Amino acid sequence: MSVSDANIGGTIHGGAVMKLCDEAAALAAVRHCHSRVVTAGMDRMTFLEPVELGDLVTFKASVNAVWRTSMEVVVRVEAERPRTGAVRHTSSAYLTMVAVDEAGRPVPIPSLETEAPEEIRREREAQTRRHNRLAERKHLQETAELSEPRARPSPPRGGRR
Repeated sequence: MSVSDANIGGTIHGGAVMKLCDEAAALAAVRHCHSRVVTAGMDRMTFLEPVELGDLVTFKASVNAVWRTSMEVVVRVEAERPRTGAVRHTSSAYLTMVAVDEAGRPVPIPSLETEAPEEIRREREAQTRRHNRLAERKHLQETAELSEPRARPSPPRGGRR
């Protein structure tokens, strides 16, 4: 990471790490679906340790689960201290990516073949996160509908003068 990514404390801005996570997730998604993708959301971004100025940073992205037009991609961020070779896990992120056509409309994507126990576990956990996201979205929509102010009737127009 370079000076342009750093804050006054000599660590890398979280936003710079998030941007690179988004790019890594997009690359993994494109490799899976062979289509253009857009980011639908970032479910969670966990910062475990700071990335320091001069660290060599690796972004490891993989597809956890696939639905009709979207997929969850996990990104693991590791930072290496060049002088010692010490590598540490600094961040993780879960992103939802959607495959789209040239007009930006969602398109179906290939299913994910999960075979190894680790892959099956990651897919199951992704299904749980998706269920929670959709339940939260529904709750927020219902709450917003309840809190919207009711329209006041308009005063009558015209009339006698």
